[in-house]
Amino acid sequence: MSLVRRVARPMLAAMFVVGGLDQLKHPGAKAKAARPVLDQAKRAGLPDDPEMLVRANGVAMVGGGALLATGHVPRVASTVLAGTLIPTTLAAHPFWNESDPQRRAQQKVQFLKNLGLLGGLLLAAVDTDGRPSLAYRARKAGASAQRTVHTTKREARHAARAARREARLKAAQAQNALT
Repeated sequence: MSLVRRVARPMLAAMFVVGGLDQLKHPGAKAKAARPVLDQAKRAGLPDDPEMLVRANGVAMVGGGALLATGHVPRVASTVLAGTLIPTTLAAHPFWNESDPQRRAQQKVQFLKNLGLLGGLLLAAVDTDGRPSLAYRARKAGASAQRTVHTTKREARHAARAARREARLKAAQAQNALT
């Protein structure tokens, strides 16, 4: 793992671990703010317990943050964290609903900060750590299999020709032995 990844992943994850712990410890205040987003979640078939959903989001943030910080399954962890960041941002920083210009500006800055974090998470989610992606390896394996099939067919044709030549030679030798 490169030095940049070793340093950047924990830096990116720190916000999620701290925020997730806060959601676990104090879900009540967050649940109140999350109510408009959670009303939308009912349509998705999620439970109607806002505190439980806030805690579940907190668990996902702590778990994903810890995995990302330690470099274990960083692509999956980044994807999970991106999934937790979207409802958190919509619930906590709806600047479009603010009428006070100063409060609106503060919420907009926080919204854009979270948008920047989302961008970092998306980059981390597609980062292969210098190794080829799964799609690339699948293409390489497919190409290798095609080469193997082609080589096997060619070798089979050569073996068949050699067997026909050998059979003709043995037949000719048997014919000569009889005459």
